[in-house]
Amino acid sequence: MIVIDPSSPLPPFEQLRTGLVDAVASGELAAGTRLPTVRRLAEDLGVAPGTVARAYRELEASGIIETRGRNGTFVAFDADPARQQLQRAAAAFAAQVRDLHLDAEEALAVVTAALRAPGSATAGA
Repeated sequence: MIVIDPSSPLPPFEQLRTGLVDAVASGELAAGTRLPTVRRLAEDLGVAPGTVARAYRELEASGIIETRGRNGTFVAFDADPARQQLQRAAAAFAAQVRDLHLDAEEALAVVTAALRAPGSATAGA
């Protein structure tokens, strides 16, 4: 969770931008994840909507997030087509795991086992 520190020498938009970059880099926010609206996030963080809008604009300009009109703002997919396909499949799998109310650790174990199974493209890699 991102927290804005009013006593920080960094401006609030930069704290938010950095926090979102870190969340994406760590995998806490996966590609395809829908982000809150500007107003919602501003309200949640106790900052002005312009602060969130500026952070979102800078993140979009750097390709970290993308805005899809009325559909919202999302963590961007990688530019590499193969990684895009992998990220979309992972996002769909994660949504299915959540919809089925399954444990994330169990789901990861199942995927790991499937990747290591004989005949898997990455088996023995």
